[in-house]
Amino acid sequence: MPKARRSTDWGFPRWRGYGSSREATNVRICDRHGCDEPGDCPAPKAPNSPERWMFCQRHAAEYNQKWDYFEGLDKAEKEQRAKAERSENAGYAEAQHYGWGGSGDGSRSADEMRALHILELEADADFATIKKAWREKAKTVHPDVKPGDAEAAVEFQKLQVAYEVLKAAEERREWKG
Repeated sequence: MPKARRSTDWGFPRWRGYGSSREATNVRICDRHGCDEPGDCPAPKAPNSPERWMFCQRHAAEYNQKWDYFEGLDKAEKEQRAKAERSENAGYAEAQHYGWGGSGDGSRSADEMRALHILELEADADFATIKKAWREKAKTVHPDVKPGDAEAAVEFQKLQVAYEVLKAAEERREWKG
């Protein structure tokens, strides 16, 4: 009587490699005529159709390069669909986590960048430059210089808030550094 062989399909770790099962697997071949590569990239057969071609990566890229999303639509429908796409995608650009993505080297927050914009300074301005620009601008719109001028008072308040934001940021940097 021959001795039974022990299976290697038990326990942990698995003693044979994953994907090395003995069963045959079905592989869909690329729908492009003459191609023998696996077709694992779906591509729509027609606009707004649930039917899909299954291409290999190379042929899917070739197919999508010539794909016209607006095919079969008249000019008004194209405009309407493009507008809908823009409005749906606009929320992503305005999302909270993009707030840090302004200009500069990434060392300043969005609030600091807005404050620098109010003071008409570049993103890499040092604190001495900030203080000098704030004093010059504040002197022109100070309530003592222009008493009773509501616009000057609002401008002075903007300058004050901008300076306070930048001063607090500078203090944080000094404290950390």
